[in-house]
Amino acid sequence: MLSTIFFRNSSKYFVKGNFARHLQHFPRLHQSARPNFSASISKAVNSLKSSRFSLHNSSKYGFILKRFASNGQKVPFGSFTDIPDKGRKIVGWWLMGFSGMVVGAVVLGGITRLTESGLSMTSWKLLGQKYPSNEEEWIAEFERYKSYPEYKYLKKEQGITLSEFKFIYFMEYSHRMWGRLIGVAFALPAAYFLKKGWITKPMKPRLAIYGSLILFQGLLGWYMVKSGLEENKRNEDIPRVSQYRLASHLGSALALFSLTLWGGLTHLQLPQKFAQTKQIARLKGASHLVMTLVFVTALSGAFVAGLDAGLTYNSWPKMADSWIPDDILAYSPKISNIFENPTTVQFNHRHLVGRINRRLYTDLMAFYKTL
Repeated sequence: MLSTIFFRNSSKYFVKGNFARHLQHFPRLHQSARPNFSASISKAVNSLKSSRFSLHNSSKYGFILKRFASNGQKVPFGSFTDIPDKGRKIVGWWLMGFSGMVVGAVVLGGITRLTESGLSMTSWKLLGQKYPSNEEEWIAEFERYKSYPEYKYLKKEQGITLSEFKFIYFMEYSHRMWGRLIGVAFALPAAYFLKKGWITKPMKPRLAIYGSLILFQGLLGWYMVKSGLEENKRNEDIPRVSQYRLASHLGSALALFSLTLWGGLTHLQLPQKFAQTKQIARLKGASHLVMTLVFVTALSGAFVAGLDAGLTYNSWPKMADSWIPDDILAYSPKISNIFENPTTVQFNHRHLVGRINRRLYTDLMAFYKTL
């Protein structure tokens, strides 16, 4: 329970000036006590600030001291008192930079998707793959690519050339190598910071989570690509990766980005420095809701990309001439329409985006009225 100390009588006595007025009757005592009293108050306030107390002024009770630590509020990454301030900031900026690299991987993955380059590399090696360095190696890679569904059912009719294959291969290769660079950018600094003692005890399991997510991302990426290299008996004319695996790949990347960004910000701006107010609490709750909506919308966008659902309807705000298309529940069982029917997937994605915009406007207006 939040522990609150009320200095009722004594605080009134000091704040309203009763103590000072009484001292005026004793000049010597007044002159000697006044500086000591001021110094004591200053020392007490500084001590309270350093011990995570919050000092509030109340017209009814004088000074109210609230100790937030006794309210169950914990610093997410532990106390930083045993870590040099320089080390804490270095770890924070490292996590911030790392989260930026994750964003770069997502952007590269999106470009790879848009250029239809994801299935150009038909093999996967954990520690990397040598980039073709001569014409013979390029021809060998091209011939291997020709034995897979994307070439047989799509690229063969389009007439892809060796130079065009080199471009899509480069895009996929860059995406994979960037992912491996992310692994190095995490592992080496993490080992160094652990050796220096700059990682708090609660932070250590989080580092393990970050590392596990990085490894999981690599394995999941290949698992996703593998689904596009297999013969698709349902739609042999349109080779594509599984939309479920694509959404999982994107979702884990967003989770890794969010966790490392949060960790970096927590190291750079200590949580106990923020004032705890009702307005901030409401804004925090609203932002969590918006963040969840953004995450779900991003995943729905992955389903749109995986099914090429964006090509189904190209009119706005209606889909063709209807607000609700006739084929929105065309698949059986009905539940499969949510994840496998391109029309339904696009419909859901559109309305999730609209929902986010409305929620943002509502929350911002509500917060503005409380200021």
